[in-house]
Amino acid sequence: MDPRAKLERTVDALFGAGVSAALPRELDMTFASNGRLRGVSDASGPLATLRIDGGLAVSVRLAQMFCGAEAFSGNCLGVSDEAGPFAEKGYSVFAKHVIWCGRNIRPGSEAAVIYGGRVAAVGRAAIPARMMGAPRGVAVRVRDSLKTKDGRDRA
Repeated sequence: MDPRAKLERTVDALFGAGVSAALPRELDMTFASNGRLRGVSDASGPLATLRIDGGLAVSVRLAQMFCGAEAFSGNCLGVSDEAGPFAEKGYSVFAKHVIWCGRNIRPGSEAAVIYGGRVAAVGRAAIPARMMGAPRGVAVRVRDSLKTKDGRDRA
């Protein structure tokens, strides 16, 4: 199977039908020695890495591209003004700061953290959607964010 077609099917299966239409036309794909797709990037830098469990670890830039697709909103969560700046810097998001949450979020799934009308961070969900907003616990372990921990914007 064509690697691009496989990537598109994986994106649609993980994030919802039609989300793969937001992928850039020009992609650079890296492969492992066994032929398995390892990573996806474009001229601006890395976009995603395929995880060993078949999931896709997306970058903030790719999540922002996907936000145009309605189906992707099920993988997003909004945070309060109190937690938003910390999520932008790469700190984990706690459940009590989640103000809305998509229904596709499950433990271990990719989650995009929305703050100020844009994707502030991406990471892995630690709890299911029904528990978001609980008084305690980590909701999302942030992997990539808009800023470094000292507050500088990522280039």
